[in-house]
Amino acid sequence: MKLSHTFLFVRDQDEALKFYRDVIGLEVRTDGPIDDYRWLTVGPPDQPEVEIGLNLTSTPPVPPTDTETLNALLAKGSLQGLIFVADDVDAKFEQVQAAGAEVLQEPVDQFYGVRDCAFRDPSGNMIRFSSPR
Repeated sequence: MKLSHTFLFVRDQDEALKFYRDVIGLEVRTDGPIDDYRWLTVGPPDQPEVEIGLNLTSTPPVPPTDTETLNALLAKGSLQGLIFVADDVDAKFEQVQAAGAEVLQEPVDQFYGVRDCAFRDPSGNMIRFSSPR
């Protein structure tokens, strides 16, 4: 069994696409309409089988009554994010910081054997970069 897709809620798909493609370095996998919404996925160049969906909080399968609540949780950074393995955490930190992303944690050696750092994407999701020490 392998992971195929995972999803993040975003407040603006174009803004999220610019961040994940242009800042983080992911590739666009799919960008097209499905019924009344936009199916937008990105993924790491070295993992072509993995797709990360960038979904609006106002599109299916989210009921309209939950959109406001999800937007509030997203803005506070209360939803789960992603962790990427990077060859050089310090270099990735410099790259993402230079692009203006909000820093949550500068690179640090963790007791559990990795060096990592953390940012918030434009929607508020936590994105971490990690590498073994």
